[in-house]
Amino acid sequence: MKVVLLENIPGKGRAGEIKEVAAGFARNFLLPRGLAVVATPTVIKETEARLEKERRAESTDRDQLAELAQQIEGKEIHFKARAGAGDRLFGSVTGSDIAEELGQVAGVVIDKKKIDIEKPLRQAGSHEVIVRLSGDIKPKITVVIEEEQD
Repeated sequence: MKVVLLENIPGKGRAGEIKEVAAGFARNFLLPRGLAVVATPTVIKETEARLEKERRAESTDRDQLAELAQQIEGKEIHFKARAGAGDRLFGSVTGSDIAEELGQVAGVVIDKKKIDIEKPLRQAGSHEVIVRLSGDIKPKITVVIEEEQD
């Protein structure tokens, strides 16, 4: 029996795919739970149109992310912080601090979760940080932390 999957099903397929499954599996599991619908010509046409629309939207999003990556690639962001002995900061520079400053420099809002640092930066100096915009779009920026002069 041909069905159109409405949700991702491990071992069977992803949402939007047209799959051939056993009639009992479809009748007893997929259809009652709303995980799939029977693949009629109308449903297949609607599904293909929706998938094409999603692909086009994804490609424009991808182009915008690539453009943003070119804008922020190699940017240098400066922070001033109080430091103690050995250039160790009294506070730290976190991912949200970096995202906020980068957003002001780039002119767009960047989510703090996209800043790829393991721990907050606690040492004065220059640090290279990766910004994960999408799976393979990862521009690098430089974060420079300078000691604040009293």
